[in-house]
Amino acid sequence: MTLNSADTAFRDRLAGVLPDDIFRAADARYLEEPRGRYAGQQALLALPRTAQEVSTLIRHAQDARVGVVPYGGGTGLVGGQVAPDGPAPLILSLERMNSVRDVYPDENVLVAEAGVILADVQAAAEAVERLFPLSLAAEGSARIGGNLATNAGGTGVLRYGNARDLCLGLEAVLPDGQIWNGLTRLRKNNTGYDLRHLLIGAEGTLGVITAAALKLFPKPARSGTALMVVQSPRAALDLLSLAKAQLGEMISAFELIHRQGFEFLTETLPEVRHPFATAPEWCILIDVGLSGDLDPSEALETLFAAAHEAGLVDDGLIAQNEAQSVDFWNIREMIPEANRLIGSVSSHDISVPLGAIPDFIRKAGETLARVGDFRINCFGHVGDGNLHYNVFPVKGKSRLDYEPQRTAIKTAVHDLVQEMGGSFSAEHGIGRLKRGDLETYGDVAKLSAMRAIKSALDPAGIMNPGAVLNV
Repeated sequence: MTLNSADTAFRDRLAGVLPDDIFRAADARYLEEPRGRYAGQQALLALPRTAQEVSTLIRHAQDARVGVVPYGGGTGLVGGQVAPDGPAPLILSLERMNSVRDVYPDENVLVAEAGVILADVQAAAEAVERLFPLSLAAEGSARIGGNLATNAGGTGVLRYGNARDLCLGLEAVLPDGQIWNGLTRLRKNNTGYDLRHLLIGAEGTLGVITAAALKLFPKPARSGTALMVVQSPRAALDLLSLAKAQLGEMISAFELIHRQGFEFLTETLPEVRHPFATAPEWCILIDVGLSGDLDPSEALETLFAAAHEAGLVDDGLIAQNEAQSVDFWNIREMIPEANRLIGSVSSHDISVPLGAIPDFIRKAGETLARVGDFRINCFGHVGDGNLHYNVFPVKGKSRLDYEPQRTAIKTAVHDLVQEMGGSFSAEHGIGRLKRGDLETYGDVAKLSAMRAIKSALDPAGIMNPGAVLNV
């Protein structure tokens, strides 16, 4: 169905229905995305304060056949938050819906509106001596509604799961304007289709999340962090198996870092302190959270000793205090910023079965060497099989010099991922960037079901038009 632009006439029809200060022209930050591959067109911006106001906006948008682009913190990496073409949409920002409504420490539940910044959710949990474990580089600006809409991953997935696993219930506005009051705190609720899981990861194409009941966890009594130099990705997996055998579910994060990441930090962010005099080819950042009187330093020392005896690690550093732990994590968290400053030719957020990781890294490098000369920064959440496999220009060139090769690079990487039974989008979603990949690599039956769901819930096609599906 043809959509119309959100214009003065659309705003005028809501005069007297909604407060005047809800609307304004969208400034530049609502029309940009972090990788700079898409630029949104000038559009009308709405900033509602309540789910009822969201409902009114959506209902009128459907009646007027106006597309709606939900906007969280704008940190998404696949272009889901901007509409570069088609009729000018209504940009629906949830930033004014930024209240933590309730906290139930004894139930380990926190209820937050969709516009609450992720770091503020973490702080609200901390205030009642609880942990909200979703953690990612953009947590100071990403909003929880967007985290859920994209099923965000981050560094804590190994122990706590994705955003989907951290949500008990939702309040949401459906494409016809109905408010779904599914903000349950129940752990068991077996009453038919689960709209919660349908909306989480849908990237705003099936409705707008306005609030969520989130799972909290007891804070680990003590935590520890270490960097361990491993001989290879295969050794990293063997170290993970050894760590699980010794520490079980107490491993909070297990991150793979390649030498190229250290070199990019030196090149772009020289103020970042490096833990090693010479950057290792591969190392693992491991974080543990222990209960009771268990000593994390002793646990990590025991792990290192066993790994060294098994020939898995050559060197290592165990954080002796919180400041050192922060320094270790700063290395990992600043690598994406260094990548951005270098400027990638093609970035890939992929996952493969754990056992396939070493072969993937080897084969991908061999395949790309036949395409051209590149620098590759492979790093990420190896504990859950998610790698950020990013391809960069050699020194002295920019990504624009490689633009003709970008499609060949992406295809080579994603074909190999498909061959190994993996996913071309592990945690970033589809957005607008990966619609073609979804058509190429997606299961035919799944795509058919997705289109049927989209048609049933959003027959007018107003919800984030152009995102996820080619319809």
